[in-house]
Amino acid sequence: MSEAAAATTLANARRQRAEHFAAFLPPLLVAAERVAATIEQGVHGRRRVGAGDAFWQFRQYSPGDPITRIDWRQTAKRVHPFVRENEWEAAESVWLWRDPSPSMRWKSPLGMEQKDERADLLLLAMASLLLRGGERVALLGSPERPAAGRLVLERFAERLLRTRFDAAEASLPPVQPLPRYAQVVLVGDFLYPIPEIAVRLRAIADMGVKGAVLRIIDPAEEDFPYKGRTRFLGLEGENPLLAPRAESLASDWRALFAAHQQELAEVCRRLGWRYIKHRTDRPPQTALLALYHAMQGERGLTAGAAAR
Repeated sequence: MSEAAAATTLANARRQRAEHFAAFLPPLLVAAERVAATIEQGVHGRRRVGAGDAFWQFRQYSPGDPITRIDWRQTAKRVHPFVRENEWEAAESVWLWRDPSPSMRWKSPLGMEQKDERADLLLLAMASLLLRGGERVALLGSPERPAAGRLVLERFAERLLRTRFDAAEASLPPVQPLPRYAQVVLVGDFLYPIPEIAVRLRAIADMGVKGAVLRIIDPAEEDFPYKGRTRFLGLEGENPLLAPRAESLASDWRALFAAHQQELAEVCRRLGWRYIKHRTDRPPQTALLALYHAMQGERGLTAGAAAR
């Protein structure tokens, strides 16, 4: 093939990919806004962020705080140094993340949609709720700072959709410097060894960040409905497995899956984070409401809450 023909083929492929990508964007935004609107009617808005120069609080000096922030008048009254914080410094910006790994691009006949499609819908709906309440949001792993406004939601949707069409292998959220008082919302299937998940979440929590983990699972992953001769194909490079009688594996699989889920919930509990499970055969509103209440710190929601 000549260089000109190769260039033409590549250009056509890119155009088709762009058109396919653009076709998903408006429906996804409309669906996310619709889900957010149904939840907004039944919850109270979060505190709106102020202009940025209003006094917020005094707190004890921590290693790493600039010396210039010490309030010497308050320090003179106390045993330890204290720093002065303004409202914009104490405001809780929210970082959102969705697992882009291949295992999220799967759907069984029992699920309503692919796991990544449901995750995108819920992440955007959550961002919409936060933005409507005057909060600042950002995508974890993105160089962009937290911001507010309608354009933020559109940028979120564009970035999330790109991961559906781009090769990606990240199964765990990235660790990046986050300010104190920040919150993170991590959405994925978390089909990863628990010790590695624990190390990653701990690295984020050690920055003083609060978090919520929303686990998206397909019902077939939890129920294991397979019977008879079944060939299982891995989505992330695993060797295929041929089971002559799949039902013979069901009991062990369900036990392993339940144990993994309990361990993940325990990791979140020890960090003081919220854990929520959501199946793709359930309405998205149930997960969004549980997640929003978790972010609000509503009483009665525990680390093992399930949005069924």
